[in-house]
Amino acid sequence: MDRRLTFLTAVLGFTAVAFGAMGAHAMKSAVLGLPDAADRLGWWELAARYHLAHALAVGLAAVLAAHVAGRFPTLAAGLFTLGTILFSGSLYAMAITGARTLGAVTPFGGVAFLAGWLALGLGARGLGRLKEAPRPGEP
Repeated sequence: MDRRLTFLTAVLGFTAVAFGAMGAHAMKSAVLGLPDAADRLGWWELAARYHLAHALAVGLAAVLAAHVAGRFPTLAAGLFTLGTILFSGSLYAMAITGARTLGAVTPFGGVAFLAGWLALGLGARGLGRLKEAPRPGEP
């Protein structure tokens, strides 16, 4: 498997679980009593859900990268990461600050997610054609 993508999967997965736990505990008490508390907790939960789902999608791209030639798996992982930053990041920021204007960034993250899934699908077309194994004595 691709070492960089596997490491990225671990980082995204770790932060998704950490942020999810923070939302379940720290965020809940931080927004308690605010008029938009339910919205803020909902944004945080949605952000954490998509964050974790796309951490796993990066892992899937890492596996695919080990089995097919071409740049599509790496492109997919990059788009999933960008989507996580824009989509989940904007929702996390909205939940913390209450600034709904940050929601203007969220759809760009959604588009990055969609493009990532498209790239993953295009990369998967190469699964019937395995990567050429290195010849003995070649790195």
